[in-house]
Amino acid sequence: MTILLTGATGLVGSRLLPRLAGADCRALVRDGKTVPAPATAVEGDLFDPASLAPALEGVSAVIHLAAVFRTRDEDLIWKSNLEGTRSLIAAVKANAPDARFILASTSNVYDKDNPHPGREDDAVNPEHAYPASKVAVEKELRESGLNWSVLRFPFVYGDGDGHLEELPKHVVAGKWHPAQRMSTIHHLDVATAVNLALSGAMDGRVVNISDEAPTSVYELLQLVGETMESSSEPLSNPWYLHVDGSLARSLGFQPKVRTVHQAMAEKLL
Repeated sequence: MTILLTGATGLVGSRLLPRLAGADCRALVRDGKTVPAPATAVEGDLFDPASLAPALEGVSAVIHLAAVFRTRDEDLIWKSNLEGTRSLIAAVKANAPDARFILASTSNVYDKDNPHPGREDDAVNPEHAYPASKVAVEKELRESGLNWSVLRFPFVYGDGDGHLEELPKHVVAGKWHPAQRMSTIHHLDVATAVNLALSGAMDGRVVNISDEAPTSVYELLQLVGETMESSSEPLSNPWYLHVDGSLARSLGFQPKVRTVHQAMAEKLL
């Protein structure tokens, strides 16, 4: 199998790349960036369609991680995520039409006031630019005629990425309720899910990927040595950021890091 990975130098991509089992991996990069062996760096730009053709030659799968979200520039989010993905989809259709296209999306697409954990068939109408752009991208891919799958990831953490350590500032700024629970997934199981998708188990599906224990922000902050004020006040929107992972499990997904507490005990943070 020959795989083209976008976003290979990001927090998720750099940890996924060495875990793509038994594959010839190409990483789409700009500006002469390098990637660790045995992956091969191939120069290209999502906004330069001509540069994508050589990168896609002989490719049997595309894993599309590249996205912009850590910015207040909504125009940049939409341009990078929607227009960039449209360009990649068109290039795959032209140069590798039989390739399996795996898109990384987000569980933040689910409505804040969902009446249950987010399910793949729930209506979605996100408030913010990043998840809204992902909803639009998912639609583009589903209607592309390619062999596709969409993996909706919740809060990704571990492998020293610093993501969990950044959580307290967001919790404080957003005045979160301490009992708000979040679904999570360790980088190790991002790879577990992607490798399963590469086998074809998730073809033609949108699939939530999560571990087995949504955890309160109160507990998550304790894990990184921070505290927050406790409260017994009623929690509004109790299913926000909590997803239903049963479809993934029915397709064979089994997380190796089942809880954040396991990651802590096994020094995987």
